[in-house]
This record gives sequence, structure tokens and C-alpha cells, in this order.
Amino acid sequence: MSNSFSQSTAPALPLGKPAGQSTAAEFRQETLALTRRLFIQLGRRPSTFLAGIIQPLMWLVLFGALFANVPRGTFGIEGDYIQFLAAGVIIFTAFGGALNAGVPLIFDREFGFLNRLLVAPLVSRFSIVLASTIFIFSLSLVQTAVILLTSFWMGANFAAGPEGLLVVALVVGLLVLGFAALSLGLAFAMPGHVELLAFILLVNLPLIFASTALAPLSFMPTWLQVVASLNPLTHAIEPIRFLYTHAEWSFLSPVLQAPWGSLNLTGCLAALVVFDALVIGLVGVVLKKKLS
Repeated sequence: MSNSFSQSTAPALPLGKPAGQSTAAEFRQETLALTRRLFIQLGRRPSTFLAGIIQPLMWLVLFGALFANVPRGTFGIEGDYIQFLAAGVIIFTAFGGALNAGVPLIFDREFGFLNRLLVAPLVSRFSIVLASTIFIFSLSLVQTAVILLTSFWMGANFAAGPEGLLVVALVVGLLVLGFAALSLGLAFAMPGHVELLAFILLVNLPLIFASTALAPLSFMPTWLQVVASLNPLTHAIEPIRFLYTHAEWSFLSPVLQAPWGSLNLTGCLAALVVFDALVIGLVGVVLKKKLS
């Protein structure tokens, strides 16, 4: 495939800039327009969105029914398995959506639309990446809300209250930011959509099963406990799981008992921030080369 998209250049400011319009306002306008385009595409092909909601609900219902008769306390919580599972479903749904963030972009590459964007008089080509991230984050929040409501209907009460819901949104946002950045970077770096889809297929389930999404650390062999405790998905799952079952909580509340020590809520958030920083740093090198 031609790499012409990485060779194109564009002026720093759009032609015909209205008098008095700031660069920040133009950047915001560009980002909103590109984000709106993604939502228009979603409206024309809603099957992807519906599948992204139906699939986690199937996991929630089927796994909840499968372990419905497990004695209370088996999974380290006082509630039913559905209360344990809901946090895992929220996170691996957000993770799956973020991991697919680069798919529309790589199809834009292959169909030539990305070339048109790159030769357009954009204030900043970063708006292309930011629009995709905003789009995926918005979908993830909708999916999270649906899962929360469904789990509540199935008997899994969310104990932490409105403030806890804000923390859930923060955790989901941090996770989506890191994996969406990784996916978008791969969309520029990989030759085509076949390779990107193969990578997604390769890492999706292993990362889910090497986390605490479906079972606690205490159920795992020692080597897997170490792997799972370093997995960013676990650092996102355990805070939400804690908030599901604790009405009294703080940012210093211990939420993860790993083989190498204990992490509180702040520690898990910090681990996600570090993960995001590492990914964005690595992806930034790729984007700088491809978008320059």
C-alpha cells in the first residue's frame, strides 16, 4: 500500500480563516466535525453498536446464570457472582471497543479518505486522532451505563453512590485512552486492516483471561497471579468491583491484593495513568512521523 499519506504536508492554518477566529476555536471545530462524521457512520451502520451492547449483556446473563448457585463468598465478596462479574464485563467491553478504535482509521487509509484529510488545511492533524478517541470514549460510557442498569436489574446493586459512578467513568476513560491510543498507532504503523484485525484477535481474549474479569487472583496459579496483577485490565476492574460492594470508600481504600503487595484506589488509578503515558509516548513517535 502506498505511504503517500505519511508524505503529505498541510499549511499551519486553514485558508480563508475568518477574522478574529482563534486557532483553538478552529481546532475544536475540526475535532467536532470529525467526531460527528464517526457518529454519522455509526448511524448508517448501527449493527456494530448494537453488537457492542448485546455481546457484553450476553456475557453478563450467561455467566451470571452459569454461576448463579455458587455459594456466597466463593469469589471473595459477600454478594452474588453477578455482582462480581459486572465490573469485569464493564472493563472488557470498554477494552474491546478501545482496541477496535483504529479499525475505521485504517479503512480510511485504504479507501483514500485519510489522504484527503492530510492534505486539507487543518490547524492540527491531531484532531483526527482526538476525534476517534472521543468517539470510542462516548460509546464506552453508553455501554457502561447499559451494563450497570442491566446488572442492577439482575440484582447487583452499585453501593458507592453517584460519586462512585464518577470514579467508574474516570477508570473507563483512562483505560480507553491507553488502548485507543495503541490501536490508533497500530492503524498508522501496520500495512493494512488484515494485520490490525489479526493483532486484535491475538491479544483480546488472552488479556481478558489474564485479568480478574472472570475470577479472583486467589483462584489462579502463582505465575498467573503475577501476570494478572500487572495487567492494566485488572487495575481497572478491581476499583470498580470494590465500588460495587462498598458504600463507604475513599481513594486510600485497598482494592487489589497482589502477590507483590497491596494497591489502593489511588494506586490503581496511578497505574492506569502510567500505562497511558507509556503508550502515548510510544505511539506519539509513530504519529509524529506519519502525520508530519
